[in-house]
Amino acid sequence: MPALGNKTYFNYGGQGPLPSPSLAAISEAFATIQELGPFSDNVWPYVNRTVGGLRQRLAAWFGVASERVAFTENVTSGCVLPLWGLPWEPGDELLVGDAEHYGVVAAFEELARRHRLRITSLPVADLTGDAAAAAAAVGERLEAALTPRTRLVVLSHLLWNTGQTMPIAAVAAQLAGHPRHPWLLVDAAQSLGSLPVAEAAAAADIYACTGHKWCCGPEGLGAVAVSERLLEASSPTLIGWRTLEHDGPGAGGYHRDARRFEVATSCTPLFAGLDRSLQLLEAEGDGDARLAAIRERSRQLWEGLQRIGVVRTLLAVPPPAGLVSFTMADPGGDPLDPAAIVKRLGDRDTWLRTLESPRCVRACTHLVSTAEEVERLLDQLTQLSVG
Repeated sequence: MPALGNKTYFNYGGQGPLPSPSLAAISEAFATIQELGPFSDNVWPYVNRTVGGLRQRLAAWFGVASERVAFTENVTSGCVLPLWGLPWEPGDELLVGDAEHYGVVAAFEELARRHRLRITSLPVADLTGDAAAAAAAVGERLEAALTPRTRLVVLSHLLWNTGQTMPIAAVAAQLAGHPRHPWLLVDAAQSLGSLPVAEAAAAADIYACTGHKWCCGPEGLGAVAVSERLLEASSPTLIGWRTLEHDGPGAGGYHRDARRFEVATSCTPLFAGLDRSLQLLEAEGDGDARLAAIRERSRQLWEGLQRIGVVRTLLAVPPPAGLVSFTMADPGGDPLDPAAIVKRLGDRDTWLRTLESPRCVRACTHLVSTAEEVERLLDQLTQLSVG
């Protein structure tokens, strides 16, 4: 990863650095397409193999049939394209977790405005204990928040701010017992590449993710796994030639599978790059083994932060994955500006990020994070703590 050669990097939840083999795969794909002819009969078998191979690989990661996987630009489009095609009735309620990303929440707000829906909140941001206790609390709170009008529930698999995991499969089972069987939409921006996702992806109705974060793939390519019942109920919203079973004269029939949510031309070399990044992750072990390595470093960081008296971690226990969010005060106890902390660390070539809600600093540990890098960050934070 060339990006790691001159810095200490803890921003995998924002964007993962691209490995050299993935960059090479992208370059090779561009060259191959040009050699074959970018719009020639010879190029299409290559394009179809490249796209189809990645669809099969992601389907295996998701634990679903490849017919349930659609390619999108990013997480937001993966959430929004199937969502807007569902049949809504005025008065339907959208139950949205209170730790969701602003970009996706904005889409729900516009959907509610247009269709005269009601948005209600499911509190999960305060669940800072162990994952099992959080899962139990989510079940209890969900039961209390559901109403006869609930038509959609929205939760992230791994909360992007606190770093807590949500019990997606259990929530799906709980919703199946509701008279209206609400749809379950899952923002998987922080889970694909960091957590085993098959159980959650197979259970959700919309499981939307991106390749440029924990997968360390190129930006501009994401995917969504959709349920069989959503495929039966949801119509395409943005429509293009890839939406159609046949794009010649008289065309108009949509794909019956998830491809109905694909629109038009995508950059094929990005598919080659993401496929290579996923192969590199697979070479490090299965999902459980990779998560164990991620958690070893996040636990080291979390425990080290406990020893810095002016630091408070958002989670009261070691993180269930690789997100470690915290706040910091000066020696007198006054809160330090997270942006100032990030700036001062950046001046030392150590990169974290700030979050606005809650206002804090977030560090991410991944497979390639080393114990030495974590100790370096802890030393730098200790120096900041004493002024």
